[in-house]
Amino acid sequence: MIEYGTFIQPPYLVSGLGLAISVLCGLTFAKMVQNRLEGWKQDRLPLLPLGNGGTTLPYIGIVVGVTLFIGGALQVFGFASGAALLVSFVLSIGTAGALWAQLERLMQQVEDGTFSAVDFDNFDQFF
Repeated sequence: MIEYGTFIQPPYLVSGLGLAISVLCGLTFAKMVQNRLEGWKQDRLPLLPLGNGGTTLPYIGIVVGVTLFIGGALQVFGFASGAALLVSFVLSIGTAGALWAQLERLMQQVEDGTFSAVDFDNFDQFF
Protein backbone atom coordinates (compact mmCIF):
# COMPACT_ATOMS: atom_id res chain seq x y z
CA MET A 1 0.00 0.00 0.00
CA ILE A 2 1.24 3.47 -0.89
CA GLU A 3 1.48 5.88 1.98
CA TYR A 4 0.57 9.47 1.38
CA GLY A 5 2.57 12.29 2.86
CA THR A 6 0.78 14.41 5.40
CA PHE A 7 1.41 17.96 6.37
CA ILE A 8 2.09 18.26 10.06
CA GLN A 9 2.21 22.06 10.07
CA PRO A 10 -0.62 24.17 8.67
CA PRO A 11 0.37 26.03 5.49
CA TYR A 12 1.12 29.39 7.07
CA LEU A 13 3.97 29.85 4.61
CA VAL A 14 1.58 29.69 1.63
CA SER A 15 -0.64 32.33 3.21
CA GLY A 16 2.28 34.57 4.11
CA LEU A 17 3.82 34.23 0.66
CA GLY A 18 0.48 35.04 -0.98
CA LEU A 19 0.07 38.11 1.21
CA ALA A 20 3.57 39.33 0.35
CA ILE A 21 3.03 38.78 -3.39
CA SER A 22 -0.31 40.56 -3.40
CA VAL A 23 0.96 43.54 -1.40
CA LEU A 24 4.05 44.01 -3.58
CA CYS A 25 2.12 43.63 -6.83
CA GLY A 26 -0.64 45.88 -5.46
CA LEU A 27 1.83 48.65 -4.70
CA THR A 28 3.34 48.28 -8.17
CA PHE A 29 -0.08 48.36 -9.83
CA ALA A 30 -1.14 51.42 -7.82
CA LYS A 31 2.04 53.27 -8.81
CA MET A 32 1.50 52.42 -12.49
CA VAL A 33 -2.09 53.69 -12.41
CA GLN A 34 -0.93 56.80 -10.56
CA ASN A 35 1.76 57.43 -13.21
CA ARG A 36 -0.82 57.00 -15.95
CA LEU A 37 -3.13 59.52 -14.28
CA GLU A 38 -0.25 61.97 -13.87
CA GLY A 39 0.60 61.59 -17.57
CA TRP A 40 -3.02 62.27 -18.45
CA LYS A 41 -3.16 65.37 -16.23
CA GLN A 42 0.06 66.87 -17.59
CA ASP A 43 0.17 65.81 -21.24
CA ARG A 44 -3.34 64.43 -21.87
CA LEU A 45 -1.93 60.99 -22.60
CA PRO A 46 -4.70 58.40 -23.04
CA LEU A 47 -5.77 56.50 -19.92
CA LEU A 48 -7.33 53.61 -21.78
CA PRO A 49 -6.75 50.88 -22.77
CA LEU A 50 -5.70 49.89 -19.29
CA GLY A 51 -4.91 46.29 -20.23
CA ASN A 52 -1.39 46.61 -21.59
CA GLY A 53 1.46 44.38 -20.42
CA GLY A 54 2.78 46.85 -17.88
CA THR A 55 -0.42 47.04 -15.88
CA THR A 56 -1.77 43.55 -16.52
CA LEU A 57 1.22 41.70 -15.11
CA PRO A 58 1.06 43.26 -11.61
CA TYR A 59 -2.72 42.79 -11.60
CA ILE A 60 -2.27 39.09 -12.34
CA GLY A 61 0.27 39.02 -9.52
CA ILE A 62 -2.35 40.45 -7.18
CA VAL A 63 -4.80 37.73 -8.22
CA VAL A 64 -2.19 34.99 -7.71
CA GLY A 65 -1.18 36.41 -4.33
CA VAL A 66 -4.75 36.70 -3.10
CA THR A 67 -5.48 33.18 -4.34
CA LEU A 68 -2.54 31.81 -2.38
CA PHE A 69 -3.44 33.85 0.70
CA ILE A 70 -7.08 32.73 0.80
CA GLY A 71 -6.17 29.16 -0.20
CA GLY A 72 -3.58 28.93 2.55
CA ALA A 73 -5.99 30.39 5.09
CA LEU A 74 -8.65 27.85 4.13
CA GLN A 75 -6.11 25.05 4.48
CA VAL A 76 -5.29 26.28 7.98
CA PHE A 77 -8.95 25.75 8.84
CA GLY A 78 -8.88 22.18 7.56
CA PHE A 79 -9.92 22.39 3.93
CA ALA A 80 -8.19 20.10 1.45
CA SER A 81 -5.51 21.90 -0.54
CA GLY A 82 -7.12 21.36 -3.95
CA ALA A 83 -10.56 22.48 -2.84
CA ALA A 84 -9.15 25.46 -0.94
CA LEU A 85 -7.15 26.68 -3.94
CA LEU A 86 -10.08 26.16 -6.31
CA VAL A 87 -12.48 28.12 -4.11
CA SER A 88 -9.94 30.88 -3.56
CA PHE A 89 -9.18 31.06 -7.30
CA VAL A 90 -12.87 31.42 -8.18
CA LEU A 91 -13.30 34.14 -5.53
CA SER A 92 -10.16 35.96 -6.70
CA ILE A 93 -11.07 35.86 -10.39
CA GLY A 94 -14.62 37.04 -9.75
CA THR A 95 -13.51 39.91 -7.56
CA ALA A 96 -10.61 40.88 -9.84
CA GLY A 97 -12.86 40.95 -12.90
CA ALA A 98 -15.40 43.18 -11.20
CA LEU A 99 -12.70 45.54 -9.91
CA TRP A 100 -11.04 45.72 -13.34
CA ALA A 101 -14.34 46.63 -14.99
CA GLN A 102 -15.02 49.27 -12.35
CA LEU A 103 -11.52 50.74 -12.74
CA GLU A 104 -11.89 50.97 -16.52
CA ARG A 105 -15.29 52.62 -16.09
CA LEU A 106 -13.80 55.20 -13.72
CA MET A 107 -10.87 55.85 -16.06
CA GLN A 108 -13.32 56.38 -18.94
CA GLN A 109 -15.23 58.89 -16.82
CA VAL A 110 -11.99 60.74 -16.06
CA GLU A 111 -11.10 60.90 -19.77
CA ASP A 112 -14.60 62.08 -20.70
CA GLY A 113 -14.68 64.68 -17.93
CA THR A 114 -17.81 63.17 -16.36
CA PHE A 115 -16.07 61.91 -13.24
CA SER A 116 -17.82 62.80 -10.01
CA ALA A 117 -17.27 61.87 -6.37
CA VAL A 118 -18.10 58.27 -5.59
CA ASP A 119 -21.13 57.86 -3.32
CA PHE A 120 -20.79 54.56 -1.47
CA ASP A 121 -24.33 54.87 -0.07
CA ASN A 122 -25.78 54.48 -3.54
CA PHE A 123 -24.72 51.08 -4.90
CA ASP A 124 -26.78 51.47 -8.09
CA GLN A 125 -23.94 53.41 -9.71
CA PHE A 126 -21.61 50.41 -9.47
CA PHE A 127 -23.78 48.04 -11.50
